[in-house]
Amino acid sequence: MTQRANIDAGAELDPVHPMKPPEPARRAGGLTTAEVAERVARGEVNDVPVRSSRSTAEIVRGNVFTRFNAIIGVLWAVMLVVAPIQDSLFGFVIIANTGIGIIQEMRAKKTLDSLAVIGEAKPTVRRDGAAAEIPTSEIVLDDVIELGPGDKIVVDGETVEADGLEVDESLLTGEADPVLKKPGDKMMSGAFVVAGGGAFTATRVGREAYAAQLAEEASRFTLVHSELRSGISTILKYVTWMMVPTALGLVISQLVVKDNNIKDSIARTVGGIVPMIPEGLVLLTSVAFAIGVIRLGRQQCLVQELPAIEGLARVDVVCLDKTGTLTEGGMDVTELRPLNGADETYIRTVLGALGESDPRPNASLQAIIDAYPDSEVWRCTESLPFSSARKYSGAAFSEGDGENSVWLLGAPDVLLEPGDPALSEIDALNEQGLRVLLLARACRELDDPAVASDAEASALVVLEQRLRPDAADTLSYFEDQNVKAKVISGDNAVSVGAVAGKLGLPGAADTVDARRLPTDQAEMADMLDANSVFGRVTPQQKRDMVAALQSRGHTVAMTGDGVNDVLALKDADIGVSMGSGSEATRAVAQIVLLNNSFSTLPSVVAEGRRVIGNITRVATLFLTKTVYSVLLAVLVVCSQVEYPFLPRHLTLLSTFTIGIPAFFLALAPNKERAKPHFVRRVMRYAIPSGVIAAVATFVTYMIARAYYTGPGELDAETSVTTLTLFLVSMWVLAIIARPYTWWRIVLVVSMGVAFLLVLAVPWLQHFFALKLVGAVLPWAGVGIAAVASAVLEVAWRWVGRRWPD
Repeated sequence: MTQRANIDAGAELDPVHPMKPPEPARRAGGLTTAEVAERVARGEVNDVPVRSSRSTAEIVRGNVFTRFNAIIGVLWAVMLVVAPIQDSLFGFVIIANTGIGIIQEMRAKKTLDSLAVIGEAKPTVRRDGAAAEIPTSEIVLDDVIELGPGDKIVVDGETVEADGLEVDESLLTGEADPVLKKPGDKMMSGAFVVAGGGAFTATRVGREAYAAQLAEEASRFTLVHSELRSGISTILKYVTWMMVPTALGLVISQLVVKDNNIKDSIARTVGGIVPMIPEGLVLLTSVAFAIGVIRLGRQQCLVQELPAIEGLARVDVVCLDKTGTLTEGGMDVTELRPLNGADETYIRTVLGALGESDPRPNASLQAIIDAYPDSEVWRCTESLPFSSARKYSGAAFSEGDGENSVWLLGAPDVLLEPGDPALSEIDALNEQGLRVLLLARACRELDDPAVASDAEASALVVLEQRLRPDAADTLSYFEDQNVKAKVISGDNAVSVGAVAGKLGLPGAADTVDARRLPTDQAEMADMLDANSVFGRVTPQQKRDMVAALQSRGHTVAMTGDGVNDVLALKDADIGVSMGSGSEATRAVAQIVLLNNSFSTLPSVVAEGRRVIGNITRVATLFLTKTVYSVLLAVLVVCSQVEYPFLPRHLTLLSTFTIGIPAFFLALAPNKERAKPHFVRRVMRYAIPSGVIAAVATFVTYMIARAYYTGPGELDAETSVTTLTLFLVSMWVLAIIARPYTWWRIVLVVSMGVAFLLVLAVPWLQHFFALKLVGAVLPWAGVGIAAVASAVLEVAWRWVGRRWPD
């Protein structure tokens, strides 16, 4: 599993032409500036246009060219020809709403594009004898790209240097085991480094790279795999099925059966068809999501897949990696304890040499490097990079005086035999929340698979982790929101429990060593439900634990920043990565916290709950209108009477009882956890509400037809019928607006006042063709609306008891 550190990459022959001297790129210094310019001129550049959002043209197309806009557009064109402008207001509303949708998504696009640039990792490329970080899009053919733990392989290539280089290709091949790479081995774009280091030459760039298309799709602004969006699509499909036959019947009824003025008949026919279309629901959902992305973007939270906002709102278990999530990346050496009579000065020299042997140290080794600088006397002859699977790293040295030695640095409970006296000392330190590494001298060669066997303990290195100041408040938030937090770490279980205990996590005292976890999924799920803190968890176990939780019906979020978290992040319902984490974790995560602040996570949860809860709430308003519109049309067709409304009347009703209130309600705070079965939960209230509203409206209309006679009778009938439908719709709004706050009360009351102004102001009466005649029928309409509202209350409460959430 190891490679010699002093590989001479320049000595390798071209694998395709063995007798041909190596290409310039194979030299340790990489390409020259002139060679790069030649390749750029030939178009041999990694120019795959990876976009974080839809293009401007796609945004306009997606918002304008919709099925419902097409239907409404045709009806609007008809109304502009046959009726006054008042009856064409619904068309202007669609233009305004579509414009709002385009503007909001453009704002979201701008936010996402800028954040994606911030979060994009830059590979290290050798050029002109020096290594420098460059954007992925500037890599050219034959570039020499350096690799270290956590780095993503961004183009296809061939390995030219390898020092214990282990690459995980599971995202491409499905094989979970890392692959040891040697000079000459192929590299696949989309894989990532889990251990060791090295370099490779780019052999395929741009669209020729294996994972180029996958990378483009993975980072694109998308609305797929969303229960909310798929639920709305299902509803719209059913609405279309109901709308087509009903609209045909209404057309025949109004144009053929009734011998009326042709223009008036067309206007009333259109007035019956337009409100059947819940066009505002789709638009409002897109606007709510787009605003959510913008709000999170301002907090330096990159949403790589839009449904992640919705998914995190449904989460009931969040799995946290301790390092980088509960603790900050930096560590400090607080104590060095020599063992078995080892000389402390010699041990300091060993630690300094170990730090120098790893070109890409992790946080623990970096703390050792800061505390014990290299003496520059020892020479590293072989190295074994740290791997989260084996829990230790190592190196072989020539000490400068003819002596050679092999040293290991890692987890004490892995390197020491059970029952070793040093373990009790280590447990006491772990209970204080300190991290302890063991330095041991190996008796075997470093490339021996059993190198850790019989190693002689030489010293304990005590490290103190820095707790994130916001971690305790964030854990408290999850507890208050009934989201269970599970700390899953590769560190010592007792140490992890001590850290969790300092942060106030419930159940932190009962820590579980993952090496004793059962392999059976059901038994593992029982352990996970009963406990909150787990230590010594391997990367594969993290993946198994996510699967076990999901098998119990949990919606699982996983946070992490290291390559050992990638598999679990990929399998979790929602993966959350820190911005400072490895490129591999950022690649598979749906949400990236660019500010590395764990405290941003509650904002994401709250934003998702706000969007899902409010869209579910306002969807009932839109679909109630659809139900009563379809039912009214059916009743009109069956009764062979004129349709009671002109388009202007239903535009007025929709604006005051749905459009304006829905916009404010959709953006209101909402902390309720998102619940499944969106379609069922919406329709169980929308159907009875729509039926009650339609019946009350039609009863008022039939009474008015019998009461009013003479010229203007249809206008009088329409006015009183409109009053009844408005009052019933207002009661539906009043129910949906609960629980009341001052602004919700103001919202509902202001909509009622606005309608009264229309009835009271003469020019508005004329504009909307609404004028109440007499006192008997208007008060009768109010009475019918009052009865319908009482029935609504009973129906909603019965539905709530019959089908509770």
